[in-house]
Amino acid sequence: MHERAGFGIAIDNVTVGYGARPVQSGISARIERGEVFAIVGDSGSGKSTLMKTMAGLIPAQSGQILFNGQTLEACMQDGPPPFGILFQSSALWSSMTVLENVTLPMDLQSYSMAAARPALARFKLALVGLAGDEHRYPASLSGGMRKRAALARALALDPAILFLDEPSAGLDPLTLRRLDELVLSLRDGLGITVVLVTHELESLYSIADRMIFLDGETHRPVAIGSPTELARSADSRKVRDFLTRRAGVSAEHTEAIG
Repeated sequence: MHERAGFGIAIDNVTVGYGARPVQSGISARIERGEVFAIVGDSGSGKSTLMKTMAGLIPAQSGQILFNGQTLEACMQDGPPPFGILFQSSALWSSMTVLENVTLPMDLQSYSMAAARPALARFKLALVGLAGDEHRYPASLSGGMRKRAALARALALDPAILFLDEPSAGLDPLTLRRLDELVLSLRDGLGITVVLVTHELESLYSIADRMIFLDGETHRPVAIGSPTELARSADSRKVRDFLTRRAGVSAEHTEAIG
């Protein structure tokens, strides 16, 4: 297990994109241990691209990303990556049971003793409320249950950080609220840091401590701070409009802003 004390993320003047084409540039942020940090912005502004770059799936075009003061490569010299990822589509293996899906990362990383892995996987599934569903296949699960199974897999290697890419995709409002509550309980219970890409304002206000807004027109971040503070006083009119005028902001949030 990664040592969680002081385990944060430093993003220093990073440019992200594909090939020679930059999508966002000049990205800098400090994400503290135990923080829920949201990546928000226009459609096509590079939100998922930034997360994939942080996870090492896409190389940064320039700049540096450090985990607890180390590069990702340096972190992985001592073991598995310091994070787990919940992909937008859940990305569960359809031919494997839920238990096998969660055990797979442990097998690939030779994590713990082989004989102990099924019990560890059952524990992760219990954490997300899927005790008793270990031998079901993904096709037999509801959308919310698939998200939770994928979350259990993201927790398989006891990461210090969780990356959640559009966790709201395909979920109804009630199921999304339950997922938000689960994410907060995992953060509070395990002391992990959470970085999520989202466009759901209800989730943003409910669970995010801070956010960064990526502007799809200027291709640069234009605001960083708590959602409520930015809705009230962000320098960017686009950010204020995004946070106060899009459908789905509850009355309590509107009152808190105004």
